[in-house]
Amino acid sequence: MHLDPLAIVTAFGLIFLAELPDKTMFASLAMGTRMRPLYVWFGTSSAFIVHVAIAVGAGGLLGLLPDWIVKVVSASLFAFGAFMLLRSGGGDDDEDEEIKTVTGFWPVYTTAFMAVFISEWGDLTQITTANLAASNGAWSTAIGSAVALMSVSALALLAGRFIAKRVPLKTVQRIGGLCMLGLAIWTVTEIFV
Repeated sequence: MHLDPLAIVTAFGLIFLAELPDKTMFASLAMGTRMRPLYVWFGTSSAFIVHVAIAVGAGGLLGLLPDWIVKVVSASLFAFGAFMLLRSGGGDDDEDEEIKTVTGFWPVYTTAFMAVFISEWGDLTQITTANLAASNGAWSTAIGSAVALMSVSALALLAGRFIAKRVPLKTVQRIGGLCMLGLAIWTVTEIFV
């Protein structure tokens, strides 16, 4: 097992920025206001770890392809991620889901796990994780992605209201989108170098 610190930091940075304006952050915040935050964090973190494992496995399969094909797929996925983040991001602000008060570890854990597990299928962060795993290594990507996702959930639970009032989510989306666009361009140039 080889761990690349740069790959870990890259995965962490990209996934963290991509997940900040995501509906999962708001779901964590909402659940944390009605349920015990630590139990919510255990549930969301477990779901994120499962999704990272699935994404890294898919990325590992991509890694078996010839290098130029992996780079074309990676560049395409990064470009798609940039497009998704840079386009006007309505919708998440309008979603107000009713969450019933739940007590006890297992009911809270299960509620939080299922909320994230179901909502994250095919999510931008899962696609990005698979993409990074194909080109930057499975373990490094898994560690960086999992820590980023768990950090966003913790951040939402601990300081979500502060961030929502002080940092416009469109700004976070734009920074993440520009990073993804830069990686798409970088990956395309690697094909020809």
